[in-house]
Amino acid sequence: MFEIKNLSVNYGGIEAVRDISLSVPEGSIVTLIGANGAGKSTTLRTIAGLVKPRSGRIEFMGEDITGKDPAYIVGKGITLVPEGRRIFPDLTVLENLKIGAYLRSDSIDDDIEWVYSLFPRLKERSWQYGGTLSGGEQQMLAVGRALMSKPRLMMMDEPSLGLAPLVVRDIFSIIRKINDEGVTILLIEQNANMALQTADTGYVMETGRITLSGKGSDLITDEGVRKAYLGG
Repeated sequence: MFEIKNLSVNYGGIEAVRDISLSVPEGSIVTLIGANGAGKSTTLRTIAGLVKPRSGRIEFMGEDITGKDPAYIVGKGITLVPEGRRIFPDLTVLENLKIGAYLRSDSIDDDIEWVYSLFPRLKERSWQYGGTLSGGEQQMLAVGRALMSKPRLMMMDEPSLGLAPLVVRDIFSIIRKINDEGVTILLIEQNANMALQTADTGYVMETGRITLSGKGSDLITDEGVRKAYLGG
């Protein structure tokens, strides 16, 4: 469904991503774990068209989308839930959701109700301003807004960052539910334990390179991964 081939990305003279390759099969959950500064977010931003690569190729459904405009990429069925949520604080919950569907010309009513079924708290707060929501509710809104574009592939950048443990469990439960609905997911997480428990496949990224990959269940028992990312 989705492939990165020999991707390299520079920020000025700094090589942030170094010749990485990975694949995301349709219907799967794939996670990319690693420390701060490893190049994970840069990878997602490059896929989304927000950063231009130095070299390499990004393919989606067999089409080369390398360096395409972000709106074109969203229109093809790829969406990004950014780190830090990036909701519109001065707009209501409902207005934020509608913005997620800005490229669509069909009816969005059923999809709004679908998002509300995933996140009942958003329905209760539909006319509340985004900036007045709790951190967990804002993360739910960011995910819901991304779903309004009807993505085939949803990329998520640190969805559990700064959230309480109970909320984190709720978010990962929703990630599984979204995947069960047919949305393929590429997930970046510093909470490696939750990410690897959730993912079908995991990639470990260090200083811009992918150093290890395998089934999520295998990586979670790998001694090197446990020492570096799981506290054991």
